[in-house]
Amino acid sequence: MKTPVSGFYKNPVKFRMPTSENLVPLRLDIEIDGHRYKDAFTWNPSDPDSEVVVFAKRTVKDLKLPPPFVTQIAQSIQSQLAEFRSYDGQDMYAGEKIVPIKLDLRVNHTLVKDQFLWDLNNFDSDPEEFARTFCKDMGIEDPEVGPAIAFAIREQLYEIAIQSVVSARESRLSKKGRRGADFTPVSKGGAVAVDLVKLFGIKSSVVRKRKEWDVYEPIVDLLSNEEVDVLEAKEEKNFR
Repeated sequence: MKTPVSGFYKNPVKFRMPTSENLVPLRLDIEIDGHRYKDAFTWNPSDPDSEVVVFAKRTVKDLKLPPPFVTQIAQSIQSQLAEFRSYDGQDMYAGEKIVPIKLDLRVNHTLVKDQFLWDLNNFDSDPEEFARTFCKDMGIEDPEVGPAIAFAIREQLYEIAIQSVVSARESRLSKKGRRGADFTPVSKGGAVAVDLVKLFGIKSSVVRKRKEWDVYEPIVDLLSNEEVDVLEAKEEKNFR
């Protein structure tokens, strides 16, 4: 059952991703005996835990990784799922209805930078659909870019959802805390939160402030092989 748009702000709801699909963003970066496995993907927390081991075994087989990777991959996924599930049943309070999302990522030869506002109240929002539209509008042909953009959005929304659990907990504990309906939060950027539903309608999830179009216009660059080599060398150095 989908949560009414207006209810997410006025009353706490139970923890979940503020998107149409309740998917957990997972990151893995494992190195064993000179072999490294690095990946980022989403996982349905409702799937049986047995699927984790199946996934780990299939990944190790497909990528021809050493057998010890099976245990490490499975443990990493299970650990991150356990953290996500630890918030199950807890109240989630969105102090800010509109939050800034920033993209700054490189996928193969494509560099993407962007910034926009996302409506937390819209539980029908779809990061994957947004990413597909973004890639189409920007003429991005690499099929790996869209999933990477969607993941980056989900990862930030997940962090915001966790913060909202903390806000709800602090609100209950604070005797001087204001009620949610009277709370007018200030964003990290110093701007007062905006009611996107009133301005743009229920179906809107993303908006760019007109006065910021020139400042936060999407940037998409195609890097040369030499530029990619330099960036990868820098990333490897930082990893070490």
